[in-house]
Amino acid sequence: MNFPSELKYTKDHEWVRVEGNEAFIGITDFAQRELGDIVYIDINSVGSEVAAEEVFGTVEAVKTVSDLFMPLTATLVEVNAALNDNPELVNADPYGDGWMVKVVLTNPADFDGLLSADDYKALVGA
Repeated sequence: MNFPSELKYTKDHEWVRVEGNEAFIGITDFAQRELGDIVYIDINSVGSEVAAEEVFGTVEAVKTVSDLFMPLTATLVEVNAALNDNPELVNADPYGDGWMVKVVLTNPADFDGLLSADDYKALVGA
């Protein structure tokens, strides 16, 4: 499994990559392996501010549907349009082309409270 050290993680298996006051969010390699083949992603909160730990969408795999939780309070500004036709990008490249949303951070300092790669590895027993 892959745990890029430049990312931060949540106990709910999302990852965050900050670029200035914006961030990209997706699900971790661990999460996509646990879910299996992803067939649909439903995110309809573009333009809304979503509080940390609130649900901002769902991801549907062959066997289950799972909520997506916002890692930190932010305004959702973009959904990865490539996932509409190709949701399996999340399985193929969860940290690259499989990102799910782009957000503008309400408080960039919240990023510091997320898990490091080592902390996340310990959480999932890797």
